[in-house]
Amino acid sequence: MSHIPPLDPNVAARKGFRESEERIKRFWKTVEVTQDEGGWTVRLDGRAPRTPAGNTLTLPTEAAARLVADEWAAQEAFLSPGTMPATRLASTAIDRVSQTREPVAAEIAAYAGSDVTCYLAETPASLVARQKAEWGPWRDWAARELGVALHTAEGIVHRPQSAEALERVKTLALELDDFSLTGLATAVPLFGSAVLGLAVQRGALGGEAALDLSRLDEAFTEERWGVDEEAAARVAAHRAEAALLQLWFEAL
Repeated sequence: MSHIPPLDPNVAARKGFRESEERIKRFWKTVEVTQDEGGWTVRLDGRAPRTPAGNTLTLPTEAAARLVADEWAAQEAFLSPGTMPATRLASTAIDRVSQTREPVAAEIAAYAGSDVTCYLAETPASLVARQKAEWGPWRDWAARELGVALHTAEGIVHRPQSAEALERVKTLALELDDFSLTGLATAVPLFGSAVLGLAVQRGALGGEAALDLSRLDEAFTEERWGVDEEAAARVAAHRAEAALLQLWFEAL
């Protein structure tokens, strides 16, 4: 079973919240953030909501806590977990990632082993040129700024990355606190790329820009054949998540 949180907001909501078949009514009037000994805690009418495992919803920075608090304040008559991605990230960090840091970091490193930015198309020439122009600078950035040197391959044939590069990615992941690690563990599968995930986590690249880079192949196809409604909805959901992840990292 994967230790990386699910990306789809509906799946995340089901796995991240204990919700009965009946919809949960909004039971609070005020939402605030208070500073406590352990960090910044979200409070509903003065009381702290709990994570699915029963832990207090306390975050390391005021900005991150306010991201979560704003989601609770925005709820209407009934609680809608699918509209609360920051709350899901916080709960995942507190309940799950804090207990499984090593395997989470290992999964992030595994994505570097088949990083989307390393697999170049063989044809057509225009797509190959676009991939080299847009992915190359970020591989160079990873090698220069992070010490992560990844090899490229053409086509779909897998080319193993060096053990040193993968170990370096794992080390970088383990250097993060639980909340940043949770964000990275969400970003990397979303982009199919440890390089792009780390770039967003470090503020070198925006979330939506990273998503655009991750789907160069899809965008190339869409330009020629158009986009169906289902695919457009999926991309829109991913774009919203990418934007939220950028805010999450900035808040931390």
